Amino acid sequence: MRFSLVPRQNEFYDLFTRAGENALDAARLVEKRFNSIPDETVEQSAVTDLEHKGDDITAELIGLLNTQYITPIDREDIYSLAGAIDNVVDYLDDASELIDVYHIESPMEQAIEQCRVLVGSTEHLANALHDLRGLRGVSKHLVALNKLEDEGDAILRDAIGALFENDKVSPRLIIQWKDIFEALEAAVDSAETAAHLIGNIVVKNG
Repeated sequence: MRFSLVPRQNEFYDLFTRAGENALDAARLVEKRFNSIPDETVEQSAVTDLEHKGDDITAELIGLLNTQYITPIDREDIYSLAGAIDNVVDYLDDASELIDVYHIESPMEQAIEQCRVLVGSTEHLANALHDLRGLRGVSKHLVALNKLEDEGDAILRDAIGALFENDKVSPRLIIQWKDIFEALEAAVDSAETAAHLIGNIVVKNG
């Protein structure tokens, strides 16, 4: 492996922008999946394709990081942010896959609400990553994302509570939906982690 002395700083920002756009695409697709239950309007393979695309972008980022002597922001920040964005898509893929694994036949309103929060969160994340190059206009997206994460926490509490309200709900169904709710929440949490990392980058480099 050889370090390059020729700066390729713009490539880092381009890759982060692509990663954010891919996460948003995945969130929108998963939202369609949950809204169309029990119909398979969107197949799981389409979501998995975006997860693989995200892996490829992350690999490009790490590969670029390993060959660049000079980076636009701290190396550890690049590595951590790339991983956090990748985690968002991984958890989205996990939640979506559980629809098929558990043969979910009808949607739950709280899951659809979680998907709405996820689309909003990843949209703000994608915008923040796009604006990271100039370090301007980033904060408003991070603030909005943080508010959505708080909303997501409230939805999760409501979702778990709803599972236990009806004594006729089978233990198996409770376990299945709890897994789905927690996977969706993990995606929201990963988006917030990425937002915190972006905020630290802005503070350190502003």
